[in-house]
Amino acid sequence: MRDIQMVDLKAQYEKLGGEIDAAIKSVLNSMAFIRGPEVKLFEEELQKYLGVNHVISCANGTDALQIAMMALRLSPGDEVITTNFTFIATVEVVALLGLKLVLADPDPHTYNISVEAIKKAITPRTKAIVPVHLFGQCADMGSIMKLAQENGIYVIEDAAQATGTDYFFPDGTQKKAGTIGNIGTTSFFPSKNLGCYGDGGALFTNDETVAKKLRSIANHGMKEKYHYNDIGINSRLDTVQAAILRVKLRYLDQFNTTRRTIADFYDKSFAGCSSIILPERSDYSSQIFHQYTIRVKNGQRDNLKKFLGSVNIPSMIYYPEPLHMQEAYRFLGYGKDDFPVTSLLCSEVLSLPMHPDMEQEQLDYITLNLLEFFEKH
Repeated sequence: MRDIQMVDLKAQYEKLGGEIDAAIKSVLNSMAFIRGPEVKLFEEELQKYLGVNHVISCANGTDALQIAMMALRLSPGDEVITTNFTFIATVEVVALLGLKLVLADPDPHTYNISVEAIKKAITPRTKAIVPVHLFGQCADMGSIMKLAQENGIYVIEDAAQATGTDYFFPDGTQKKAGTIGNIGTTSFFPSKNLGCYGDGGALFTNDETVAKKLRSIANHGMKEKYHYNDIGINSRLDTVQAAILRVKLRYLDQFNTTRRTIADFYDKSFAGCSSIILPERSDYSSQIFHQYTIRVKNGQRDNLKKFLGSVNIPSMIYYPEPLHMQEAYRFLGYGKDDFPVTSLLCSEVLSLPMHPDMEQEQLDYITLNLLEFFEKH
């Protein structure tokens, strides 16, 4: 049996290596490493895939969030609501721009930001909501957009873990994650379901005026060469990464379908285990399972993780500590018990290996060992 990895990029490369090598070689032959033709082609292809009017590539997902907030002219003191259960990038750009970070608890079943928690957090100073489509499933965007429109608030989607996920509206229409709010953002970090071989990111919008502002800010605020209309930053997706992403984009739906098949196997295997809570799939969103994340009951999470490691099964805790208890964010003034759902999830969640190149032998081994642990405990 092949060694089990949380994300097996080598196995993926073994399948796509010929196409990826050719794509990289074409860039090397052109020597157009910055803003080469592959960048524009990738933006156009991703735009078509997502069904959005504009895709603006940038250097990484963190930059994408910062560029979005700069483009919407959020000012120091403006309040931005986001989830307390997310990767640090979602909140650090809020702090760096001098905005006021307002945290909200997630829903304990979907792990995404709670609409009720958002409602309680809105004040006259609230200018933006940043829902994070965590682990591959959309937040309740219909309800969030309704709240935002009623209160004149921008919505910036953090879709870094959900490229290709569909949101289903009550009227039967659907849109891809990241294309519903005012601006969507994503990351192409190598472990993402659409990942490159370094850093990369992008922004999405249907508003042409906003798109021009995003593109300007990402390129030093430049309107035309050496003429600057905006204060900007230097944030570019390099041509090699764009070429790699063009190859992988062609396989994205196939990858996501395979992830769902693996999740179905996990669900079926663990259905009778009362010691864990399986990830819930909402009615309003597809689920691509960027992570397959269970909740382990009765304080056994850390013991299970240790046991899995002893039999060479990797696992990860996303995320081990609430953001409001991180040293860097103590200045927010929240108390230890202010976010009970976040604290509960941080003590129970465990992500199992999930990638589209998993073999049945690996899945059998993982599920057998996990169930064996609970039979003994």
